[in-house]
Amino acid sequence: MVERGASTTRWRRTTRSPLFITALVLLAALLTTGLLADIVAPYSPTTVDARHIFRGPTPSHPFGTDRFGRDVLSRILFGIRVSLGIAAASIAVAVVSGSVLGLLAGIGRVVDQVLGRLMDVFFAFPPILLAIAISAVLGAGPGTAVVAIAVVYAPLFFRVVRGSVLAESAQSYVEAAEALGLGRAAILVRHILPNVLSPIIVQTAVCLSYGILIESALSYLGVGVQPPTPSWGAILNEGKEFLSVAPWVSLFPGGFIMLAVLAFNVVGDGLRDAFDPRAETRSS
Repeated sequence: MVERGASTTRWRRTTRSPLFITALVLLAALLTTGLLADIVAPYSPTTVDARHIFRGPTPSHPFGTDRFGRDVLSRILFGIRVSLGIAAASIAVAVVSGSVLGLLAGIGRVVDQVLGRLMDVFFAFPPILLAIAISAVLGAGPGTAVVAIAVVYAPLFFRVVRGSVLAESAQSYVEAAEALGLGRAAILVRHILPNVLSPIIVQTAVCLSYGILIESALSYLGVGVQPPTPSWGAILNEGKEFLSVAPWVSLFPGGFIMLAVLAFNVVGDGLRDAFDPRAETRSS
């Protein structure tokens, strides 16, 4: 009862934090704008207008135009759907695959050792280099970006779930379930999995920011989303050669990337403080 009351108090304190609320509002605004981009965007993101090449920010083009006369604001708004969509899809795949493998590691020592060594292979590579290598092998495109990011972060979810499963396996309720004759698989799914959801949720929020960064990097390097499809990283790439002439082409999408990553990190930190009582102790 005391533990549940403390958890409720931590949750209320976190959800009432102005910084946490601001991050949630920002994310909600981004997601809503991305979903309604066809309605809220003032122009088509791919329509070329040679009369308005490299126009600075004006009331008709608040974020200016690029080298093809396309409205930068409209491209950024449609890019929300692309960049956040790829990040969300890839992290969803990573969550499912990594969590399943993490649960399987709790079946027995042999399975744990085999899966652990396999995941160590992926951890040996820096995330961005591994994502670039996968994209280079499979070919550029949104689907490839999803696969690359999922492969990069699935081992991270495996490690989180595996550690939580091993910790929960030492609890008395697991011993009681084993004494009642339940099989190891049934114990993992029915009893242990519900108790390891909290770290999965926290890690998901944090990894969404990583997913946005990796997707933007892949598109910037030309191995992710291809032009003329609007993606934040692709827009950055299109403007990098004209920073001295039209800095707004790269400045605004870079700002959106920064805000989205910051918001997801704030939400992730808030959820960690709410779910993990040790986080507050470490920070104090």
